[in-house]
Amino acid sequence: MKFTLSWLKDHLETEASLAEIVERLTAIGLEVEHVDDKAGLKPFVIAKVLTAVQHPDADRLRVLTVDTGDGNPPVQVVCGAPNARAGLIGAFAAPGTYIPGIDVTLSVGKIRGVESHGMMCSERELQLSDEHSGIIDLPEDAPVGTSFAAYAHLDDPVIEINLTPNRPDATSVYGIARDLAASGLGRLVGGAIMPHAGNGLCPVKVTIEAPELCPGFALTLVRSVKNGPSPKWLQQRLIAIGLRPISALVDITNYVTFDRGRPLHVFDANKVAGNLVVRRAKDGEKVLALDGREYTLTPEMCVIADDNGVESIAGIMGGEHSGCDENTTDVLIESALWDPITTARTGRTLGIISDARYRFERGVDPEFMVPGVELATKLVLDFCGGTPSEIEVAGYAGHKPMIVSFPISEVKRLTGIEVPKEEALGILTRLGFEPQGSGDIVKVKVPSWRPDIDGKADLVEEVMRIHGVDNIAPQPLTSHDAVNGKILTTLQVRTRAAKRALAVRGMMEAVTWSFIPARHAELFGGGQTGLKLANPIAADMSDMRPSLLPGLIAAAQRNADRGIGDVALFEVSGIYEGDAPEQQRRAAAGVRRGTAKLDGSGRSWAGNSEPVGVFDAKADAIAALEACGAPVDRLQIEPGGPAWYHPGRSGTIKLGPKTVLGTFGEFHPKTLATLDVSGPFCGFEVYVDAVPEPKAKPTRTKPKLELSPFQAVKRDFAFVIDKSVEAGTLVRAALAADKKLVTGVSVFDVFEGASLGAAKKSIAIEVSIQPVEKTLTDEDFEALAKRIVENVRKQTGGVLRT
Repeated sequence: MKFTLSWLKDHLETEASLAEIVERLTAIGLEVEHVDDKAGLKPFVIAKVLTAVQHPDADRLRVLTVDTGDGNPPVQVVCGAPNARAGLIGAFAAPGTYIPGIDVTLSVGKIRGVESHGMMCSERELQLSDEHSGIIDLPEDAPVGTSFAAYAHLDDPVIEINLTPNRPDATSVYGIARDLAASGLGRLVGGAIMPHAGNGLCPVKVTIEAPELCPGFALTLVRSVKNGPSPKWLQQRLIAIGLRPISALVDITNYVTFDRGRPLHVFDANKVAGNLVVRRAKDGEKVLALDGREYTLTPEMCVIADDNGVESIAGIMGGEHSGCDENTTDVLIESALWDPITTARTGRTLGIISDARYRFERGVDPEFMVPGVELATKLVLDFCGGTPSEIEVAGYAGHKPMIVSFPISEVKRLTGIEVPKEEALGILTRLGFEPQGSGDIVKVKVPSWRPDIDGKADLVEEVMRIHGVDNIAPQPLTSHDAVNGKILTTLQVRTRAAKRALAVRGMMEAVTWSFIPARHAELFGGGQTGLKLANPIAADMSDMRPSLLPGLIAAAQRNADRGIGDVALFEVSGIYEGDAPEQQRRAAAGVRRGTAKLDGSGRSWAGNSEPVGVFDAKADAIAALEACGAPVDRLQIEPGGPAWYHPGRSGTIKLGPKTVLGTFGEFHPKTLATLDVSGPFCGFEVYVDAVPEPKAKPTRTKPKLELSPFQAVKRDFAFVIDKSVEAGTLVRAALAADKKLVTGVSVFDVFEGASLGAAKKSIAIEVSIQPVEKTLTDEDFEALAKRIVENVRKQTGGVLRT
């Protein structure tokens, strides 16, 4: 929201300086983003060139005598501008003036032996534009000796504030002035609007066929107007805030939009066929808008139409066909109320951003609908003449104000500040609220321009922002004698740990959208139970993701499309399996593509490395679970996984028969085809919130772990077992043979062949043995080996391979 200081002072009678106003705006919640103050242009004056002669020693320079209008003799100026001539009137800078465009402070100097006592300036030197082909050339009637900034209306600072969506009342200069006056910075003025005397009924009638989209519509006709340029002061205000003056009729609507937050529209009455109808657009109906673009409409959109068809997209933009131009003699002025949600949806669908949409989607003052027409009519009569009709009002049933019960004690409870009751009620009154009652709990009538006020907490906020948050006394932090307890939750700790563990494994963290296309959600288990968005930001972002994998796979493919084919990505974030709280989970997932293995191998002189596979994904999943505190030694790996994995190259990680901690594997070719990706892909997804909480540890000091002084020994065993027996079962059987001596078991060979039998396989394991009490003898090793073989036989049916 932009406005000039002089515009603000039309509604705020104050002696406050620009700096004080800017500081107060931010203090009351209307944050000032930028102030464009041309105060540096004040030293520049309008001057007239009396003579211009050729420089004696330079072909491109001229020696000017310049009348600065101060009553002193003309000054001599050396100038190189090609348009420097006798009689030219421009902007002059005397010695000692700072020139912002060239970052120079002028002084008296000699140029090719001729003294120069100042400078005639170009627009670029004053930072008005990039034009520097010549010095500024003003009209002949420009007053010599006066301030150039005042003449060009550059001495009126432009203030830009950043509005939150809940403050529709501050989308107008008048609303901003109201807040400043309520804060004690001046007196609110210029709010009264006198109704005009209409000459007969408005001949154009309005029918509202969609009252749910248009709660009210006001219309008046002004005959015999003469449309031309708007007054200079109005044009300058519009230019200052970035709008282009068009004509008096159009400029009036823009002025009222910013001055009072009341968007209006004007129709050329001679181009309107019959009466106006407010209705839903027909499917496929088209309209050529004022921005020169043609838009295709849908039944979810609201339009204003006549017998010829659509004349305006309601609350967004008018149509080109009925727009006003220099030939307009009869004008219809429209002021209506539009449904905020429909307006926002229509604008987003059509991609139209307009000042009207900005205000309607936030909610305009319903009680200012008719006064808005009155104000616009007065300006039309002042600028263009004409004869107005009476105002036609359709559909408006009046505004029913909200009444909020406001306990005064809530101010202290919610803010910690003691604000006297009289001050609190005075603040609300100055803001336009109407407190009723005298007890500790008062009824407050909410004004029509504040649709954001919904309860007592909103009233406390109003009191607090005007009273001033800077009145909160600083308080030291409470000192604790004891060491602070745990701050982060278990889930936060696990999230950090999982991210670090995966980053250490050479994977890069990605942050993907929480929204994915419906077909991707169904592919990864979303289906009919998935969470669909009622109002998605895009058609391909319609569902909440049931898995992190679709986004990661797509991100890896985008890298591959740009030449980075070997990429490893991970993400730790939320997934959504349904709308129940327990179905919104925290997961850690990762994907590897190409040859992006842990060892970083890829292309080298020895040839390309093997593509990523199921065991890379398994290792990543185990590492993430271990970082989260899962008991890795007790995890169970079952073959197979969800349908998006390859059925023979995937696995499910469990802790017991029921607790699923995650899945991993290579992705099914159909999955890759559906996602439109290619290349070797593997990935995993583990559930951070499924890892059991660690048991409470005893507080007493535990004995330190002592290293064994005896040499560790490794022994190899090869067992013949059925093909259906998993290697993990054999490993657990060997570990259980002697938990004190056996410290580790790893598989180093798998063999299948006709010599073993059709349904048999050989698995070779390496057993790590660590003596702790004495050096083991041959008899000890022999006994341990027998226990290992016997334990494997009992649990797997395997026999020692001979």
